[in-house]
Amino acid sequence: MTKRKICVVITARPSYSRIKSALVAIKRHSKLELQLVVAGSALLGRYGNAVDYIVNDGFKVDEKVFMVLEGENPTAMAKTTGLGVMELSNVFYKLKPDAVVTIADRFETIATSIAAAYQNIPLVHIQGGEVTGNIDEKVRHANTKLADIHLVASEDARNRVIKLGENPEMVINTGCPSIDLAKEVLQNSALDFNPITKYGGVGNEIFWKEGYLIVMQHPVTNEYKQAKKDVTETLIAIDSLDIPTFWFWPNVDSGSDGTSSGIRTYRELKQPKNIRFFKNMEPNDFLKLLVNSKCLIGNSSVGIRECSYLGVPVVNIGSRQYRRQRGENVLDVIYDKEQIINGIKECLKFKIIAKGTIYGDGTAGIKIADALASLPLHYHKTIEY
Repeated sequence: MTKRKICVVITARPSYSRIKSALVAIKRHSKLELQLVVAGSALLGRYGNAVDYIVNDGFKVDEKVFMVLEGENPTAMAKTTGLGVMELSNVFYKLKPDAVVTIADRFETIATSIAAAYQNIPLVHIQGGEVTGNIDEKVRHANTKLADIHLVASEDARNRVIKLGENPEMVINTGCPSIDLAKEVLQNSALDFNPITKYGGVGNEIFWKEGYLIVMQHPVTNEYKQAKKDVTETLIAIDSLDIPTFWFWPNVDSGSDGTSSGIRTYRELKQPKNIRFFKNMEPNDFLKLLVNSKCLIGNSSVGIRECSYLGVPVVNIGSRQYRRQRGENVLDVIYDKEQIINGIKECLKFKIIAKGTIYGDGTAGIKIADALASLPLHYHKTIEY
């Protein structure tokens, strides 16, 4: 029996946790063959060398695509995407996959979709149909319209993809693979490693064992000029609270140079004694760190997805997750140090938070693999718009 060759393209650090359990399930499936392409910032040291974690987890990388242009502004984003189309087109021509998988909504994922769709390779979009209110939402919906199969993370997302005119038979609510990792971590949630010893980081020694915060703040692509100012508000708030904090470096996006510059400037001038800065961690280690924290602060989708399932309080700052469906664990504030401080203090009062399953029950990887093995890859049906 000939196996279906499924080519999954990972372009950034967060995309790996969004697809890891599906990669495992595809690799193990009797009817599927995994082809893995790692591209973009997932290959770069300054964004955490995600490719190293991928290889260490036992995955074979079939192709690497270097496509990130310096600048971290809207023009660099556009050029990076264009370079990605060129390079990924060659990769797909070489690998000859039966289907290509693109993940979620990062700006460069549209390169995967164009390179596959224009070569008549069936395209599978993971986590379409969600809304965020910025450029990511436009990319997500563009990926949806280029895709043939839609494996979404929630019922709300499924309904939205169908409203976009896609065939309901090809829109499957599998849940989000990141919830699979969260479920696995909950079965053994003890923080069984020292984050500083294992990952190093930069900054002062922090005494975190009595409780700590986590910060993940990324630039908003259509507000990139404010990135340095926005992150400084959060830095001031976290510094003034004097609670041990693990702070993670931003993704590569328009404005990430401003966010990074803001962090470096504040660190050098103020030398905050309670903050340790990190580039990356293995997905399971990060989730263990997260579930044992007092609160997550910032604007990462981790606060909307994994933290809802894990029952971790979240202070969500600004517009990056605007309109995204969320659980009772999320408190929204603006980029204002007083609001951020008050939001954290409010979250620290929470004793028990109801765990949510908006984004799945922890079985997404298997459902994705089964869908890839069973759904017709070239099935088209006329839909009335």
